[in-house]
Amino acid sequence: MPRQARLDTPGALHHIIVRGINKSIIFEDEQDKELFLKRLGQNVADAGGSVYAWAIMDNHVHILFKSGWKGISSVMRKLLTWYAQYFNRRHFRTGHLFENRFKSILCEEDKYFLALIRYIHLNPVRVKNVTTLKELDLYPWTGHSAIVGYFQHDWMDNKIVLSQFGTREKPARNAYRAFIAEGMTMGVIPELTGGGLIRSKGGWSQVIAARRMGEKEEYDERILGGGDFVDAILKETEEKMRSQLKLRPPGKTLTEIIEEECARFKISIHELRNGSRRRKVSALRALIAKRGLDEAGISLAEIARQVGVTTSSIARAVARTEKENHFHAYARL
Repeated sequence: MPRQARLDTPGALHHIIVRGINKSIIFEDEQDKELFLKRLGQNVADAGGSVYAWAIMDNHVHILFKSGWKGISSVMRKLLTWYAQYFNRRHFRTGHLFENRFKSILCEEDKYFLALIRYIHLNPVRVKNVTTLKELDLYPWTGHSAIVGYFQHDWMDNKIVLSQFGTREKPARNAYRAFIAEGMTMGVIPELTGGGLIRSKGGWSQVIAARRMGEKEEYDERILGGGDFVDAILKETEEKMRSQLKLRPPGKTLTEIIEEECARFKISIHELRNGSRRRKVSALRALIAKRGLDEAGISLAEIARQVGVTTSSIARAVARTEKENHFHAYARL
């Protein structure tokens, strides 16, 4: 079955889950975790996003992330491409580090915001890395420790989280800690790790009961929310896709894009693929990569192979292009 497109729009709330391939370790020590967090913070800040909760485990990561002007894919692609290369180089390994694509579930904020924060921050409790609330306060590998004031991460939006519990900081932190404490004995809650009708309803029994009463709701595995929310998101996404399709040439392949742009730039395909570092050739590669991503949905690895450079080089080129485009758009305001 072909994989579905990601659902995203600026300001959307996502529960992001990244897993090691075959459940393998993706963090060997504290240095790995610290560098991952540092790069996450940089990418989120560059993209104008917000992080409300996160948990780093040995073989997976949870992030509650509100997308900014770049969306989630650009941020996560840059982060995971860089981290996989860093990890493989440092630990003398080769091959894929992560399991397929990262998982992102677009969430109904009003309904699930606080539940997701608590669920994500209690990951170390569920696997018994910590056993008490005080230990969780001091545990450095979830966002909880930053919200209660023991660690500082400038890229986390703690104010929004605490505003759900009060207007004054100290009472709000106490209320937040009490909320976390109430969940300490909760186990795994499947509806908070994915979308779909069953999870949105809160379980199969609720779905059956609703059907017996004649209720019908929209559902989608990529969305965690009620039927009205799912319906609204799907309609917005459909309209956005229609708009994008009007702007893009139909049926373009990466080969056609390469031939078209090489002819326009008056650069041979041989030079493009032969590792030339001429500035004009580098600019051409960046343009081809951006068009390949936007128009044909081609992976960075495949684009890199077709234009004769490494995946990391193409990722950097795309990032530079996106940053320059954003700067010029901002300058025109």
